[in-house]
Amino acid sequence: MEQRVSFITLAVSDLARTRAFYVDGLGWEPMFSGDDVLMLPIGERLMLSLWSIEGFTAEIGEAPASGVAPITLSHNLATPAEVDAVLAEVALLGAPVSAGREREWGGYSGYFSDPDGFRWEVAVNPGETGDFVLPPR
Repeated sequence: MEQRVSFITLAVSDLARTRAFYVDGLGWEPMFSGDDVLMLPIGERLMLSLWSIEGFTAEIGEAPASGVAPITLSHNLATPAEVDAVLAEVALLGAPVSAGREREWGGYSGYFSDPDGFRWEVAVNPGETGDFVLPPR
């Protein structure tokens, strides 16, 4: 198996609310939108697939666990000012936000939660890994 991820699939409780957040609020462009799924290209050959809980359950054969998911999604940027700007944009949508701050590991990051509580880190990572994940400028 190649070392890559093609889809990140999250089960959401209200697809219309999720669409309002990601598409109408953040301005992300869907590649596909169906009755129970919304697919958003989020990177080179990487799709964020947001499924209604019902569609998710029908596909995999069991309901998703409830509670806070033990995962974060990360959106990396080049500067702390860019991190703060994204966090301010998301706060205007009513999302819970924790402000950006310097981290012990040398970076700068803050967090927000989408309508289903999936946590997003907005970060500046120093060094080689930070350079690797940023798009060319």
